[in-house]
Amino acid sequence: MRDQQSCIRVFEDQEKIQQYTEKINDFQPFFGRLAQVMDLAGNENRLKIIYLLREENNLCVCDLSDILSMSIPAVSQHLRKLKDAQLIQARKVGQTVFYSLREESSDILHLILAHLTTLQKSSELAVSLS
Repeated sequence: MRDQQSCIRVFEDQEKIQQYTEKINDFQPFFGRLAQVMDLAGNENRLKIIYLLREENNLCVCDLSDILSMSIPAVSQHLRKLKDAQLIQARKVGQTVFYSLREESSDILHLILAHLTTLQKSSELAVSLS
């Protein structure tokens, strides 16, 4: 016997159902990409790296390691995941590899990071009011 859930509605808007089914299908490839970006940015250390790369476009693993007080191998692991997801790019100058945000991923990353500014302003406002 199948477990069935019931839905009681007075009016079924087939036009709206069709319209949004088509929209979901049109955006299907982008939902996966956005979920991947959000998953990667959901890690605090990777979010910090993304923030730093937005603020200072070219940073090497040593810079990030010093700023974040993390080991170079740990930072490298995070950079590899971000690079594999095509969120950042690497540019080698001599022996040093510099990392920066990829232009095509910067819009979504800027939106995510804009929330940091909102949180900071809210926190400052709460402190000033108390």
